[in-house]
Amino acid sequence: MDNENIKEVVMDKYAQAAVRAASGKSSCCGTSPASSLDGCDPITSNLYGDGEASAIPEEALLASLGCGNPTALAKLQPGEIVLDLGSGGGIDVLLSARRVGPAGKAYGLDMTDEMLALAERNKLKSGLTNVEFLKGEIENIPLPSDTVDVIVSNCVINLSGDKDRVLREAFRVLKPGGRFAISDVVVRGEVPQEIRRSMELWVGCVAGALSETEYRKKLAVAGFESVDVEATRVYNMNDAREFLSSSGMDADAIAPLVQDKFISAFVRAVKPQQDKSCCGPTCCT
Repeated sequence: MDNENIKEVVMDKYAQAAVRAASGKSSCCGTSPASSLDGCDPITSNLYGDGEASAIPEEALLASLGCGNPTALAKLQPGEIVLDLGSGGGIDVLLSARRVGPAGKAYGLDMTDEMLALAERNKLKSGLTNVEFLKGEIENIPLPSDTVDVIVSNCVINLSGDKDRVLREAFRVLKPGGRFAISDVVVRGEVPQEIRRSMELWVGCVAGALSETEYRKKLAVAGFESVDVEATRVYNMNDAREFLSSSGMDADAIAPLVQDKFISAFVRAVKPQQDKSCCGPTCCT
């Protein structure tokens, strides 16, 4: 599947999720094979605490298709500028905006009109004024270089067909010393390709989840340092069966082959204080 086809599939999936959330229906927990592409439990379940859920509009929570809670793990500070890549209905943007306070700002970037419209409605309901939603692709971030303190994202980078470009763009817009702090699905160990493709339906990865080694390497190549991949959930055979039992696949045959191979992880990295690629008189010590 090429990048354009990947983008079309992702946009269609998230547009449908936005429409469901706007009508008061959850984006996950489908019961038919067709709905198994929607990032259903156990991936998207129980990610936010009661206090967080009660602090945002219900539609933002219903539209969530994430695999973690990056805003809670990113240690956001008052006054920081945050960018959420693939912001969907706005849940992580609104939570980030509350954490950074009036002196800070939270941007959300999404390419799907339906999600952006839902996010704008959720922004109005929240009453927050330090929030701005942008239309665009995570491979081409519509912000100037060196303007963001923290980048968060919730199970979105694995959907991109050009992850190297996403990471280069993230590096570009971060200020020196800025933090990359995202939740994503990561693969550990070898998984047969035919099984991996089936499991990518389960986790909602159209383009494919990276292995832990690949993630570390790509971040380093993009220029990041202090790279860390921390497992936040490890998906076992029971998790696989829960999804596969409603997907039409042979759950009993597939589940043992992916035991503990797919994880939700918190991926951290830092943009160096000094651009190591620069060798001019104004940037080298």
